[in-house]
Amino acid sequence: MKIRDLWTEALAGLLARPVRAALTTLGTVLGITTLVVTLGVAATAGNQIVGRFDELVATAVTVEVPEQKNAPLVSWDAVSRVTRLRGVTSAAAVAETKDSANLSVRSNDLIDPTRVTAQTLSVLASTTDLPQAARGRMVSGRFFDAGHVRRQDRVAVIGDRAAKLLGVGSLKRAPAIFIGKHAYTVIGILGELRRERNLSMAVMIPPSTGRQFGLRDVTRVLINTSLGAADLVSRQAPTALSPGNQDLLQVIAPPSPIRARDKAQDDVNALFLILGLVSLVVGAVGIANVTLVTVMERVSEIGLRRSLGAARRHIAAQFLLESTLTGLTGGVIGASLGVVTVVAVSAAKQWTPLLDVRLALAAPLAGAVVGLLAGLYPALRAARMEPVDALR
Repeated sequence: MKIRDLWTEALAGLLARPVRAALTTLGTVLGITTLVVTLGVAATAGNQIVGRFDELVATAVTVEVPEQKNAPLVSWDAVSRVTRLRGVTSAAAVAETKDSANLSVRSNDLIDPTRVTAQTLSVLASTTDLPQAARGRMVSGRFFDAGHVRRQDRVAVIGDRAAKLLGVGSLKRAPAIFIGKHAYTVIGILGELRRERNLSMAVMIPPSTGRQFGLRDVTRVLINTSLGAADLVSRQAPTALSPGNQDLLQVIAPPSPIRARDKAQDDVNALFLILGLVSLVVGAVGIANVTLVTVMERVSEIGLRRSLGAARRHIAAQFLLESTLTGLTGGVIGASLGVVTVVAVSAAKQWTPLLDVRLALAAPLAGAVVGLLAGLYPALRAARMEPVDALR
C-alpha cells in the first residue's frame, strides 16, 4: 500500500462519518485549548502581577539597627543623608524597645473602678517624615514637626485604632493622654496605613521626649524608593546611615520582581495545567472509544482488505493514521481557539498578552501524539483479525 493510498483511505474513513468525527475531535480541541489558554494566561498574569507587586512591596526597604552599649550606630539626623540617595522617595527613623512596646496609656487621669480607662499600647519615637514613610495619611490634625522636636514639646500622634480605644475622636479641645505618669497633648491621628500597619495601635512621640521611656537610639529605618531603585538603595543605605559600621546593619530588601513573576506564573501553571491534562485524557479516551467502535463496525471491510492481500501493518497503519488525523485536527483548532482566548482575556483585562510562539506551534503536534496513542489499541486489535473470521 502506497502512502498516498493510505492517506486517501484514512481521510475517507473520517469523512464517512463527519458528525462522529467532529464530536471525537471536540475532546482534543478542549484539551489543547485549555493548555494554550493556561500557559498563555499564566504568562500574562505573571507579568501583570509584577506590575502591581512593585507598587508597594518592591519599593519598601527596611534597615534594622542593632542595639549598641556605647555609641549608637545610627543618629537621628542620619535619615537626611538617606533621602539624598538617588531613587529614595521618603525615609523615617523609628525608635522602639521591648519595654516601650507595652506601656499603659489612658485618655484621662480619673480612676474609675467600673470601667477600663487604660490601654496597653506601643509607644515609639520617630522623625517627622513617618507618615510618608509608613504610606499613611493624617486622618485628623497633623504630625509633629522639627519645632516640636527642638522645643521638646510633650505632643503625641496616635494611630486611628488606638484613638478609638482611648476614646479620642475630636482634636478641637486638644485632648491629652497619659503615658504612665506623663501627660501628652494629642495633635494628630494617623491612619490609612499601607505600610507598618501596626502603627495604627501605637503612640508616636518626638525623639527629644522619648528618652524617659528608653527611646534614645534609632532601632529601625523605613525607606521608600522609586520603581527599580530598591536593590541599589538597599546596598547604599547602610553606608549612608552609618559609615564604617554598615556591615552591622541588617537590610530587609524586597524580593526580585523576576522571582515574583516566575513564582506567580508557576503557581498559575500548576493550578490549571492539571485541568488541561484532564481534558487531554478525556479527549484521548474519546478517540480510543470511537476508533474501537469504528473497528467493530468495519469488520467486514477489514476482512475484505485482508483477503485481497492487505497485511496486518496496512490495517494498523490505516486506523492509526485516522486517529492521528483526528488528534491533529483537534490540536490545530484548539491552538487557534487558545490563542484567540488569551488575546480576548488580555484585551478585557487591559493586559499585554504574552504567548510563546513555540507553544502555539507545538500544540497541534501534541494533539497528533494524543490521537496516535489513543488509536494504538484499536489499530492493533483491527490488525489481529483473521480474514476468514472477519468475513464470517
